[in-house]
Amino acid sequence: MDGIKYAVVTEKSVKLVVGKNQYTSNVETGSTRTEIKHSVELFFGVKVIAMNSHRLPGKGGPSRRHTRHYRRMIITLQPSYSIPTLLLKEKSFNQNTE
Repeated sequence: MDGIKYAVVTEKSVKLVVGKNQYTSNVETGSTRTEIKHSVELFFGVKVIAMNSHRLPGKGGPSRRHTRHYRRMIITLQPSYSIPTLLLKEKSFNQNTE
């Protein structure tokens, strides 16, 4: 899928999936919101109703090489849709924490 690098699986992102039907992923910095939206809708067969993005800083300093910045997208789906692969990971995550 063009533009999307990988899904972000953290405690906060799992809470967003369960509570608000929002999925978090890192995307390429050159991708536009429209490209990402169309990619997600076509690849997963879902309906995106909102997208938020922010740019995360790269790591580095004066004595180390600077790494690239990247963007993180939070994609909100309509309530009747979900992305099944992330939903399976979320269920196993909840079972392990209980």
